[in-house]
Amino acid sequence: MSIGPLNICQNGAICISMTPALDTEEDSKQIGHRWWLGRRLIDDGAYCLSAYRGSVRPFVNFNGKHDAEILHKAMKGIGTDEDAILMLLTSRSNDQRQQIKAAYKKAYGKDLVSALKSELGGLFESLIVALMTPSVSYDASQLQKALKGVGTDDEVLIEILASRTGEQIKDIIKVYKKEFGNKLEKDICGDTSGHYQKLLVILLQGNREEGVDEEKIEKDAKDLYAAGEGKFGTDEEKIISILGNRSAEHLRKVFDAYKKLSGSDIEDSIEGETTGNLENLLLAVVKCARSVPAFFAESLYKSMRRAGTDDDTLMRIMVSRSEEDMLDIRADFKKKYGVSLYTTIQEDTTGDYQKALLYLCGGND
Repeated sequence: MSIGPLNICQNGAICISMTPALDTEEDSKQIGHRWWLGRRLIDDGAYCLSAYRGSVRPFVNFNGKHDAEILHKAMKGIGTDEDAILMLLTSRSNDQRQQIKAAYKKAYGKDLVSALKSELGGLFESLIVALMTPSVSYDASQLQKALKGVGTDDEVLIEILASRTGEQIKDIIKVYKKEFGNKLEKDICGDTSGHYQKLLVILLQGNREEGVDEEKIEKDAKDLYAAGEGKFGTDEEKIISILGNRSAEHLRKVFDAYKKLSGSDIEDSIEGETTGNLENLLLAVVKCARSVPAFFAESLYKSMRRAGTDDDTLMRIMVSRSEEDMLDIRADFKKKYGVSLYTTIQEDTTGDYQKALLYLCGGND
């Protein structure tokens, strides 16, 4: 492999010209599972080191038909080649997995996910099925699962609605209606109440204001203080209106102004003035406004460092963030807890389930 000069691409990212002749699966094994697979080929033959922060990236020389054949062979006959399945599916993007699914059905006349489920079991099966689900459908299914039956899994509602972008939430609402026949907002309102419900509904609109309104920063900080610490009782309406509608960038400036005004962080005020699901949702919104990766790093740590492993949360985050911001989550995890996410997963999980999670993690820090 020859490496040429550094260039600046049109999108402002740094590009390195490389000899593309070595761009094969064999080469990917030679120089590292994740980094080689992660490059994007630019029209001029240079590879772009963009600001992409996922650990799973589109496979460069992707061939859905060939991948379908590999999976078919891995499941054919006596025994299953779990390593072949997990190594292939964790090194393909979600979009590429959907193409493999279509190629498999065309070649073998059956559904790939059903075939995988018949060959696999336990947590490993659940993880592979999650990886095979389109990203928006996966979020919608997690919300539906959290809402159906007796009781509500509020942790899932809070995690997804506090962390997703406005566009992602709008897509989830469409897919939820299409796949489950109900309006997401109606189902959430049927399972929740009070100010907690009101903030969830605000977040469901996916219409946060854009940018920073300099004239509102001081006013918002004073309003938040007056609604909480600065009065007897709490004006929840004012708090959820500001935290639910302002942009993350604006809120970070408001939080700084709030600390100057009150001498404490907004999180301290929320913990002192609210309780239960509303408190948890408000804290999640604040943490996501500060840093979405840091929010997920904390959630991952809690999923593995309490008594027993919360595999549902661990799996959900590793799957949903693998193409979003896993590299930043890893950095925040190491910075905050002094140990790598990779090592923590190794200590808390076993078997093929562990191997697949480690591939999604993308490396040790």
